[in-house]
Amino acid sequence: MTDLTLSLTRMLHASPKAVYDAWLDPATISRFMAGGADQRVTEAKTDPRVGGRFRIVMTSDRDIAHEGVYKDLVPHSLIRFTWESPYSPADSEVTIRLTPVDGGTELALSQVRFLSESARDGHRGGWTHILERLDATLQSAPA
Repeated sequence: MTDLTLSLTRMLHASPKAVYDAWLDPATISRFMAGGADQRVTEAKTDPRVGGRFRIVMTSDRDIAHEGVYKDLVPHSLIRFTWESPYSPADSEVTIRLTPVDGGTELALSQVRFLSESARDGHRGGWTHILERLDATLQSAPA
């Protein structure tokens, strides 16, 4: 295991409130939180409070559970949580920072601690796909 990190930044065409709410709402998570084109979310549960847990099951040819604990929640600006999956050490953490910008929100996502460089690179691809799906989900949401 190593202290590798990854960072992604993406412009989303929605308000920080809409983006923040999407990350914590199981129904919305079910629409975007799949790391591959062949995956879908078959289970999404959240307890959006500091110390609360979440569980997301991504499914393609098999179920892959992702779980964690919310460490920080600052409405419309910050979400930090542990990221427990078969491809991450138990102490991996994800931080999402939301900044209002013209036309929407800049989302900066960082994840720390991976099992290997290839695991980090796989997560980079997964998070990139998730953020693309998040933007599409938010753009298709009723105003």
